[in-house]
Amino acid sequence: MSYDPNNIFARILRGEIPCNKVYEDEYALAFHDIAPQAPVHVLVIPKGEYISFDDFSRDATAEFMAGFYRAAQQVTEILGLQAGGYRILANTGADAHQEVAHFHLHIFAGCDLGRMIKSGLV
Repeated sequence: MSYDPNNIFARILRGEIPCNKVYEDEYALAFHDIAPQAPVHVLVIPKGEYISFDDFSRDATAEFMAGFYRAAQQVTEILGLQAGGYRILANTGADAHQEVAHFHLHIFAGCDLGRMIKSGLV
């Protein structure tokens, strides 16, 4: 699969689509999800053409990866999530229901998030 430069996150990065920004630096842009699944639901997207976690891990430089993950940590500080806790999720591929083919992290918080995976699925 090749990267689609017209995916919604690429368009947000270019400023073609507005977002409710939480944080931005040279590595990442973080913004509130338009269809939140928890009281706090923020997306953190890298400023680069990465389709998935696999693509990002394989092709991004070590400096860029460190900067991206530090940006995600900055978001948790800005939002004051350390005390109550939070979950970070990255979906990769069809079985994980990755909806946008641009690597991104979801940060969830603000309520009891329950178990990581519902029992009885396997």
